[in-house]
Amino acid sequence: MDAVEVAHRRLHRQHLSGPPLPDPVAVVRHLGASQAQEVPMSRWSLGMRSGTDDATVARSLDDGRLLRTHALRATWHYVAAEDLRWVQALTGPRVLRVNGTVERQVGLDDDVMARATPVVTRALRGGEHLTRREVADVLARAGLEAAGLQLAYLLMRLELDAVVTSGVARGAQQTYALVDERVPDDGPDLRGDDALAELTRRFFTGHGPAAEKDLAWWATLTLAQVRRGLALVADELDQDEVDGVAVWSAPGPSPVRDPSPTAHVLQGYDEYGVAYTASRFAANVAGLPIAPPGTNQVIQPLLLDSQVVGWWRRVATKDGVVAQPRLARPLTDAERHAVVDAFAAYAAFAGLPVQVDWDA
Repeated sequence: MDAVEVAHRRLHRQHLSGPPLPDPVAVVRHLGASQAQEVPMSRWSLGMRSGTDDATVARSLDDGRLLRTHALRATWHYVAAEDLRWVQALTGPRVLRVNGTVERQVGLDDDVMARATPVVTRALRGGEHLTRREVADVLARAGLEAAGLQLAYLLMRLELDAVVTSGVARGAQQTYALVDERVPDDGPDLRGDDALAELTRRFFTGHGPAAEKDLAWWATLTLAQVRRGLALVADELDQDEVDGVAVWSAPGPSPVRDPSPTAHVLQGYDEYGVAYTASRFAANVAGLPIAPPGTNQVIQPLLLDSQVVGWWRRVATKDGVVAQPRLARPLTDAERHAVVDAFAAYAAFAGLPVQVDWDA
């Protein structure tokens, strides 16, 4: 299998191409989790895989079928409500170890958490949904001043301990609610090897072909855990090799490729880009210089026929959105039309006019 074939298979396995999944919850369930760093644009990742609009994705979050919380890599992810407890029980301990250095730097320890947890729990009991600022005020009234990084990591610890999760959005602000009141307890009871097998299965089915180091990065698991997971589901996956890297995926024939050229405009933390380390090269076989020189900027990738050919800026205006492509190579007229079509799909999702400014 060559790298371009890997990239095309990923487009289809992630449902960026081919038939969409039924709804945003099905997308997250299929992927296992989906990074949710930037709220408005992260919803686009779910909408483009389900053919739904932004309002539909937002409703899935407000009604609690989807949750935005910390579960993998000490950053925000969307997780299906029924999967929250078992995913966090599996991945949370290592994420907490990763967080340990920062927690010590900001003075967050077990004693602080033992005092803070009942305070926050009481404040949220009875269906209360509080913003971060309101949680900080509750803590301050109890004699626990928390702000900045300390507050962020305190709330993350409460999330990883399955005490709090996302509540109903209040305008542009996320709120926090109690897991025990927000999440039904009738989800799958997966523990130990059963949980490890399920997350391994979901990752390689939803993201494959992918390497073992990709899963270790994505889920904050050790390579020993990943190899154990692969052993548990070995008879359910196919193994191949691309450029000397072993990759696994769900069995099945190579998907029919989209007509060329087909473009995709992604958000900066879309799973197509962020889920891979050892096999990330498959999306840029030509080795094009994509990110602006001398910066660590997170780019919003612009794809043509599965390959990154540039990135784009989203500029909000009073009338809508201006999309500014930044290209690593010249495009043909047909490729430009494909990019315009991709931005039109984003406009339909967002419910806003999107103007493509090629000269910015």
